[in-house]
Amino acid sequence: MPEAPKTTQKATDYSLELKNKKTLEFIEDVTSNADEVQKKVLGEILARNAHVEYLQAHGLNGRTDRESFKKTMPVITYEDIQHHVERIANGDASPILCSKPISEFLTSSGTSGGERKLMPTIEEELGRRSLLYSLLMPVMSQFVPGLDKGKGMYFLFIKFEAKTPGGLVALWHTLFSLAITKATISKIGHMTLTQTTPAQMRPFFVPIPTKACTLKCFVDFANTRKSSGTGTLDSQITDQSVREAVMKILKPDPRLADFIEAECSKRSWQGIITKLWPNTKYVDVIVTGTMSQYIPTLDYYSNGLPLVCTMYAYSECYFGVNLNPLCKPSEVSYTLMPTMAYFEFFPVQRNNGVTNSISVPKSLNEKERQELVDLVDVKLGQEYELVVTTYSDFIVIESAMKNVVLCIDSDKTDEVELQNAVKNAVNHLLPFDATLAEYTSYADTITIPGHYVLYWELSLNGTTPIPPSVFEDCCLTIEESLNSVYRQGRVCDKSIGPLEIKIVEPGTFDKLMDYAISLGASINQYKTPRCVKFVPIVELLNSRAVSSYFSPKCPKWFPGHKQWGNKN
Repeated sequence: MPEAPKTTQKATDYSLELKNKKTLEFIEDVTSNADEVQKKVLGEILARNAHVEYLQAHGLNGRTDRESFKKTMPVITYEDIQHHVERIANGDASPILCSKPISEFLTSSGTSGGERKLMPTIEEELGRRSLLYSLLMPVMSQFVPGLDKGKGMYFLFIKFEAKTPGGLVALWHTLFSLAITKATISKIGHMTLTQTTPAQMRPFFVPIPTKACTLKCFVDFANTRKSSGTGTLDSQITDQSVREAVMKILKPDPRLADFIEAECSKRSWQGIITKLWPNTKYVDVIVTGTMSQYIPTLDYYSNGLPLVCTMYAYSECYFGVNLNPLCKPSEVSYTLMPTMAYFEFFPVQRNNGVTNSISVPKSLNEKERQELVDLVDVKLGQEYELVVTTYSDFIVIESAMKNVVLCIDSDKTDEVELQNAVKNAVNHLLPFDATLAEYTSYADTITIPGHYVLYWELSLNGTTPIPPSVFEDCCLTIEESLNSVYRQGRVCDKSIGPLEIKIVEPGTFDKLMDYAISLGASINQYKTPRCVKFVPIVELLNSRAVSSYFSPKCPKWFPGHKQWGNKN
């Protein structure tokens, strides 16, 4: 071991280097010995919960070995234990799902169906999730030097806590993350984290921003500073405690205010992030799955900075980290940390190579249960549904692979397939200098036959009107981009009607977000649902539709088919 340097700064750097090295060694150790770690995790979960109501009901009888667990315990979804969760929420403190007291609930967003799920959690889970956070900066430091001397800026939108009838707090996943950040700042990469929002203001920070809101919120604040000239607050802010708290940290900086106003007054905001913060190294953001549609927008505002997806986490469980964080968004992968929970994988079944024909039963029978493979037995190139047994309950986590969003008959269209189809279609809008701002979809089964409906909100920069035929071409392109099962239903079986695109008014998806927030969704968790089913949301979208277009003919099914390309 080399001798530690003498100077204070060098000693600090040396200490950080050793700490990062130890963290990276931990990752290497637990992933290299994943099966042994997983056996230990499962044993701990079963041993501590041996006498809980849920395990006893299934006859595990105190056994903690993997084989007994696999033979005895069914694979379930949230709906299978929802009645247990409701008992806990209503105040039943007996050991139902977990031997340790349920300390709070984490909630899902509930954006597509209008109903949020309550995920029971225990106090020690904070430490487990904190541990995953502590891995992020040591990993990032390998790729971005000097992070320990830099700063990270995060926009956090806070909501009030909710309480269940039994008095337990129901938190949003991101609020839980914030608590971890505050509790373990010394372990999260040693970057400076300064809370710029005084505690007195937090109850007032509940406005609902748009999806591109974080930068706008900053600019609005900056312009307030500029307009005041002297660093005073706007007169509209009347709460005295808020005014006093903000004035303690608000310092006039006319030169900076002038610069910000000049940059933000320009017609184009291209590269605005690097103009306002020229030393920015990367943008920490989620750009996997359906969020990938925002990559061009992020590239535009960030001047092509690396878009980094650091971790893989759900409300139900934190899973793993990205060990190659500067990779392209299309190449993002996550390494599961075997200490977080017990992981199993259900092989995804496909029909004739159709990528969306996924069949995962709601609850697996004994034969299907045996098809599950352990973490170390997954095969390269095979797709799986992730099944997770956590320390506080037993739930199937429906991962991004099982994300069927549209279905009329035997067809099943998932989010990725729908997104790729829409991406192909919007190319028809380019000659008119128009872009797709947001979209969602709905499987309309009221019509006979049922059909897919897509709601599009456009950004129109050009002056030339878009002819109806262009939108009809968009409809057809989407249909021809979907799988053969869908196209067979359209062309041969006639069980699916022509796809419809409804153009909605500008601001419609902001209204949709407002509605979701009013139902209790968190602004930090909210993302536009790619499929909607909740009737009030469908009604909202329909009420703001300004035009409607249908596919003008059947899509191509396969070459030589007699109905290939015929009119409807």
